[in-house]
Order: sequence, then structure tokens, then C-alpha cells
Amino acid sequence: MEEKLEIISGTVAHIVFSNADTGFTVLELENSGFTETVVGNLHGVKVGDEIEVTGRFTVHSTYGQQFKAESYLQTLPSGSVAILRYLSSGVIKGIGPATAKKIVREFGDETFEIMETEPARLASIKGITYERALEIAEEVAGRKSMRELCLRLSVFGISPDESVKVFKALGETAAEKIEENPYILCKTGLEFDFERVDDMAGRLELPEDYLERLCAGVLYVIRHNCYNGHTCLPKSKVIETSQKLLEVADYKIDDALEELHLRKAVEYLTIGSVEFVALTEQYTCERYIANRLTLEKSFSKRERAVSDREIERVEKELGIQFEVLQKKALKASVESGIFVLTGGPGTGKTTTVNGIIRVLENRGLKVALAAPTGRAAKRMTELCGKESKTIHRLLEVGTAADGKKHIFQRCEKNPLDVDAVILDEMSMVDCVLFDALLKALRLGTFLVLVGDSDQLPSVGAGNVLKDIIESDKFCCIKLDKVFRQALESVIVVNAHRIIKGEEMELDRKDADFFMLESKVGSKAAALVTDLCCRRLPEAYGFSPSEDIQVLCPSKKMELGTVNLNNILQQRINPPEKGVPEIEIKGTVFRQGDKVMQTKNNYDIVWNDDEGNTGVGVFNGDVGILEEIDVKNRTLTVRFIDRVAQYSDEEVQQLELAYAVTVHKSQGSEFECVILPLLDFPYPLRYRNLLYTAVTRAKKMLIIVGSRQVLRSMAAADRKTLRYTALKSMLCEE
Repeated sequence: MEEKLEIISGTVAHIVFSNADTGFTVLELENSGFTETVVGNLHGVKVGDEIEVTGRFTVHSTYGQQFKAESYLQTLPSGSVAILRYLSSGVIKGIGPATAKKIVREFGDETFEIMETEPARLASIKGITYERALEIAEEVAGRKSMRELCLRLSVFGISPDESVKVFKALGETAAEKIEENPYILCKTGLEFDFERVDDMAGRLELPEDYLERLCAGVLYVIRHNCYNGHTCLPKSKVIETSQKLLEVADYKIDDALEELHLRKAVEYLTIGSVEFVALTEQYTCERYIANRLTLEKSFSKRERAVSDREIERVEKELGIQFEVLQKKALKASVESGIFVLTGGPGTGKTTTVNGIIRVLENRGLKVALAAPTGRAAKRMTELCGKESKTIHRLLEVGTAADGKKHIFQRCEKNPLDVDAVILDEMSMVDCVLFDALLKALRLGTFLVLVGDSDQLPSVGAGNVLKDIIESDKFCCIKLDKVFRQALESVIVVNAHRIIKGEEMELDRKDADFFMLESKVGSKAAALVTDLCCRRLPEAYGFSPSEDIQVLCPSKKMELGTVNLNNILQQRINPPEKGVPEIEIKGTVFRQGDKVMQTKNNYDIVWNDDEGNTGVGVFNGDVGILEEIDVKNRTLTVRFIDRVAQYSDEEVQQLELAYAVTVHKSQGSEFECVILPLLDFPYPLRYRNLLYTAVTRAKKMLIIVGSRQVLRSMAAADRKTLRYTALKSMLCEE
């Protein structure tokens, strides 16, 4: 017969061990002078928390008696001293130590009961208005509901941290909603993994053809492919993949698609003779982009012609002479209204952009510069001598009136006060971000899209630059002449040879492009480490953290980012007494580490050096970890132009960045790049990825690995397959 569950409670006195990835924790729970060792999934528990734990007493062969936790609930403290300590901690907004002392002095052990049942009595305390008293009561009630929800959801294996998200999204009746339809956890904003929710649903004995299950599974398939860059999928592929996942007949998948279409979650479209399915938000973005660009193209462009005299004036101002294609670009940028400028390294894109800026400003027009990432924006500022912002900052990301949704303050109702926008690194811009930018432009605003069409497409869904170019509906000029000064760089020469499929120059000893052969993974990893930490700093004065960047095709294997980050961290920023560190999901973060943000987060608060405050840190942003508060599990990270504060939950969106993937490096340039090419998956061995990696290096590129792998990548002229609808929509329009 199974032992009956018991409940123990107390204050967390000490956390002996905690695995942030699995949630497994060993802690000491103190109550009335007695201490019990508690083990189990206690994710998020901190020293000082008062908790109630449900489980069983067991005896460990080495550690003796332990209480094995099945679930836990954070409880409100009892007794005046404990209540005072709790309220003084600032856990309830607006109550600090002084106010807490007044409240407890007045109500003593009955403080929480008064807050819950007679909140108006709080107004008798000096400094607390009647309105504030009701707000405090509401917050206390919300915390009580939150604790009860944590307990109920723990049965499904949902951690307390996850319960907070669920509570915010679904409210006080979240548990009832989940029991009725667990697949609600797969919705946007919560995005629990489908397989995990499917396992939860199994406990509720729901049938496998339950409609909500089928709808959630189909959405999971489409959304998963959206994360891989597709904005739509052939309907046949959706049905085939969903059928394998859900193990039901294909007609049931068809029924689920129809239901999702009725709910306006997906849209149908036909490209050529093939029927496609798209998430409604992606379809809407691409449709708006197509409509808006077409409208801008038809907008009157009279009296915009650029004269030769205007170009001569700009040449005098910049002290240069433009090539024929560059002059055409200067004219087209004004006369076309929407203009695309592409070209590889050394072809004069920056010079042309500077000329376009002068032409527009000489006409009295207000010009804004933007780029997708902080590094790209900073580089644009340095090269153009004019402030450039990230697209997010240009559009002024903020919080909606409901305090939940994140919006751009610059939109159709509040457009940007500019006459022209020049957008660099356009290949990185996905359809959702480009949609937002277009909505923030007034009709007739000049738009110049600058990028390298041979680079990898955006991390987010879409292939906007490629689709615009291939639609053949807009003026596009590709600069193809490599200037003599640029030809002195073997990095530039080899980048163009890669794109043309020509043999690269690998053996010049006085060049900026080197190949160091190594055919054993462990030896190659050691060579990469030695180059980064000793040889290059000693020979060239490069800083391992600031100047050198290791770029990897993959996260996996010995030469992937995960392994190299662990090795490089031990050499560049090893453990040191007095230097704080924290473990998050199996990764140790140490003060001084180089880190990267791995997803867009519109909640993270930042401050810049000029005293401005804002919110939002974005996928691919790289910074240095300046401070760690081990007790509260919070971090401070300095990025290029701002310092951001990370909460315990937000920290999980960081990863070490001594080595990053080539995909994550888009839009950035580094003084020196080390590129290991040996043991990584064959699907990643293709020309565009190699070209993108090579063009990230400004002064030096060192490839470590196999010449055979390098040459096979250069020979593999296959493009990343992306299903998108924008090109088709533009051609229709």
C-alpha cells in the first residue's frame, strides 16, 4: 500500500544544491528550531521563502532522512515578526520598511486577514489612502490566488515560474481552463511545447481525435516551420507532418485546418498551382508589405529627377568621384521612391549610401538611418557620420495601455517625422519587422533598402530582400565593381571568389586571410583556443573578448559553440575567488563573461550613458556581464549603447558568446574572426553560410580545419529553402 502524503512547512534556511535546468533542489527547511532536508523539483525557491511542501519522508543510504517533495506552495508568513520581515522586503508594491512597521504595529498577527477581508481599515495608517488600501488588498488576493494555482498546476509538472506566466495570461481561473482544454498552454504568449502538453492531456484521458488537440498540433507544425524561416507551407506538407505527429487520419487534419481557418488562426493561399497554409499574422504582414510597396511605387514621383549638377556637388562635398553605377544609384534613390542597393564587400555601398544621404539632405529632406541590430547600427553611424538606430529604437518600442502587449509607438497613427529612411543590412529584416517599419512611414517617404543579397536570410520568418528583388517590380542596382583599395584585402577577394564558385587564395603569408589545417576535432578546438587567448593577442594586440569572435556553423560537436564557449570561458574568464557566478540551465555565468541575448524581450529595462531609460533587448545583442546578484539571481549586462537589468526568469535568455553561430553573427563585423570548419552537419555546408562568415571579418580571418570541408562549402551553391508568399503577392499586385 502506498504511503500517505504528508505536509511540512517552514522557512528556507539554506539551499544546498540546485539545478536550474531540471529544477532539482536540495534545501534545508527550518521550523521552530528544527531543520529538515527537502529534495525534489523545487524550481524558483529562494532562501527566506516560507513554503509548504507535500511529499514523503525517505531515508537515503548516505545522507540519512530526507523529505522527498511531490509539490510545494509558497505560503504567507504568520506572526508579527515574520509578517514584518515579509512586508519590509518590498514584495508588495508601495510598502517599504517604514510603512510595513506601521501596518504590523497596528494589526499585528491579523495583518493579512485585515488586508483580505477589511482592506478599508488600512486607510487608517498614515500615508495610505483609501484607493491605495484597495490596491494592496487586490495584490494580496492575487498572490493568494497565485499560490493556489501553483499548487494545482504542480500536478501537471508546471513549475512555479511557469505558473506565474500562466496566471498572467489566463487569470484566476487558469486551472479550470487548463483542465477543460490543456492545449490552451500552446497558445502564443505561453507556447508550451506541444509534446509536453500532449503528455499532460493524457492524464485527463482526452481522446486522440479531440478537436483542440488536433488544432494545437497543426498550429505547432506550422509555427515550428515559421521559426525555421517559412511564412507559409504547402498544405500537403502540413497534413503529412501533422498526421505523423498526431497519429490520426488525414481527413481529421483537414477538419482541424478548416476549424483553424474559421477561427482566423490560419489563411489559405495559392502560389502557382500549389495550395499553401500560413499563420494569419504572417499572411497579414506579407499582404500589407505587398500592398504598401505597390502603393508607394504608384505614388507620384514627379519633379524628383536628380541632375548631374546635384551629383557633382555631392562629389565635391565628399571629395570623391562616383562610378557610373553609383551615380545611377544616387538618381534612382530619389526618382524611384523605393530603391534597393546591393553588392558585396569592397564594391562601394557605404560610399554610395553617403552620397544618397547628401543628395536627400541637400534637398532639405530629413533622413533617418536604421539597421536591425545594435552592432549594425553602430557601424552605420561610424561609416556615415550620422546617427543610426536599431529599427526597434527608431520605432520606439513600448508597452500598450493594457500593460501586457508590446507595441511600437511609431505606427500609422503616429508616423515617423522623416522624409526618407535608409535601412542597412536588409537581408536580416524579417517580414514582421518590415511590416512594422512600413506602417510607421508616411505615404511618399523615400525608402532605400541596402543589403547583400548573397548573405544568409533573416533569422525570423520571411525572405523580404530576396522576394523584393526577385519580384522585379522595383528599381534595384547591384554594385559589382570591387575597388582597387579593397582588392588589397584577401578577405574581400576570397569573398567574391566564394560567390563566383572560384578557387580561393589560401597560402599568402602576408595576407589577412589564413587557413590553418587541423583534421582532429580536439586538436582543432585547442588551436582555436590558443589563437583566441594567446597567439593573436600577443602578435596583434587583439582583445579576446572585444576584438576576436569565434564563429561556428553549428552549436554541436567539438567545434560547436557549446563546447568552445565552455573551453574559452575557462581560459578568458576562469573562476576566481571573490568573482560572483551563477548557474542557469547547466551553464555557469561569471562576472566579466561575454554573453548574447537569444530572443526578443520587450520587458527588460535598460539605461544608457545619457541617463535615458527604456525597455527591450533583442535577439543577437552581445554584451559583457558586469554584475551578478547571486542571492536574488539577477544580472546586469552592458551592451554597446546601454546597460540592462535581468531578472531571474530573463537570465535564461542569455548564453555565452565567446563563440556564436554564423547565423547569430549577421549584421555584425569583428576585427578578427576565427572560423572552425571541420565536424558539423552536412546541411550547414553551403556557400551562403561560408560567405556570410567570411564577410564578418574586418581585419583578419583565420579558418581552422579542413581544406576539403572549406572547398565543399564554397562549391555547394544551394540556397536555404524558404516558403514565402511575398514575391507572389508583389507579382499579383
